[in-house]
Amino acid sequence: MPKQIIIKPVVSEKTDTLSEDLGKYTFVVNRDANKIEIKNAVEELYSVQVKKVNTMIMPSKTKNRNTRTSIIRGRVSGFKKAVVTLAEGETINFFGDI
Repeated sequence: MPKQIIIKPVVSEKTDTLSEDLGKYTFVVNRDANKIEIKNAVEELYSVQVKKVNTMIMPSKTKNRNTRTSIIRGRVSGFKKAVVTLAEGETINFFGDI
């Protein structure tokens, strides 16, 4: 069940800084999931204690790509993002032993 709620972690410079400094981790989650389901899924999947969950719905965007003959217009789907704050001293290691 947790794998259906959490789609993937968001890995970027900003989220890396948030996780190191404040203990906040960002995930792309199922659009129908609520905060309680997200909290339970993270606790079950990563064996950590979650202090707080903030969610946001990112809107879809249009993208343009120029080719030799024309402009191709496309769309990037919207998604739901969750920022999970862990309890003091808890961490998640996404990359393991790389």
